[in-house]
Amino acid sequence: MLILSVESSCDETAVALVRDGRQVLCDCISSQVDLHRIYGGVVPEIASRKHIEAIYGLAEQALAKAEISRNEIDAIAVTYAPGLIGALLVGVNFAKAAALALDKPLIPVHHIRGHIAANYIAYPDLKPPFLCLVVSGGHTMIIDVKDYTDMEILGATRDDAAGECFDKVARVLGMPYPGGAALDKAAKSGDENRYSMPNPKLSGNPLDMSFSGLKTAAVNLIHNTHQKGEEVEVNDLCASFSKAVSRMLIPRTMAALEQTGYQTLAVAGGVAANSRIRADLMRECEKRNVRLCLPPLSLCGDNAAMIGAQGYYEYLSGNVADQTLNAYATKSFEGESL
Repeated sequence: MLILSVESSCDETAVALVRDGRQVLCDCISSQVDLHRIYGGVVPEIASRKHIEAIYGLAEQALAKAEISRNEIDAIAVTYAPGLIGALLVGVNFAKAAALALDKPLIPVHHIRGHIAANYIAYPDLKPPFLCLVVSGGHTMIIDVKDYTDMEILGATRDDAAGECFDKVARVLGMPYPGGAALDKAAKSGDENRYSMPNPKLSGNPLDMSFSGLKTAAVNLIHNTHQKGEEVEVNDLCASFSKAVSRMLIPRTMAALEQTGYQTLAVAGGVAANSRIRADLMRECEKRNVRLCLPPLSLCGDNAAMIGAQGYYEYLSGNVADQTLNAYATKSFEGESL
């Protein structure tokens, strides 16, 4: 089954062609990073306008690269939630128009499910059940992937996402957008024990996380140091902050593995590209003889290939939509037909 897939939830416009949920024929991406860097973050209105400008051309480019005709497409998949509402609407309306014009099924895909499905592309033999740690700019959660479309959140952040905290601290340090990558690079040559970072303790679900206090502590440290007329050792702070974020993520992920009894851990989302988190996960999984699925960096960020991969399994489960499909800025994805 050949699926034309569309992703436009934030600041990347992407169109891909994916066969049977595993084989990527092409994945064309138009990034807006350089444009939003001027403002230090994504400007929703600008993002929406750029999606409109890019999406049709990317679809034509994808077909040309894969040497596929419109008639060979079997279905259209699209990210419909969550994300920036204006950006999502561009992708959803394009996909609805394509499905109507080609008389093909329209498949709605939840963005987080798409990130998880990036692992099916990187690891063609991967099948549920398994555990997945999703870490991105907007989401941080530990998910029990019981089946391709049956998932349960075992633990999640109660406030900020890990990626949001990386970006905010990087911005306060004067690093260019997107800050997470710049902070990660600086951390590699820093002393992770130079600055003391809090390790929040939460009541209730032991798998839940909290990053807001950690972010505030780092920002206050930077401001207080500057107010004293002193300089922050940037690389050391980045290393110390990265260590603290990893300290919040890794033990809870390992505890979830023990709770589920799974021997496979997948990782998904943009923060999965963070070198400290990747290294810590590899070390801990090796200790436990757990298989670790870490997608290549190209599949960690937003892309349309992952939407096509998950779209295949949504279609097999009967999750198709009609022309009334809408976009949603926020929406749960647990155990429901989408």
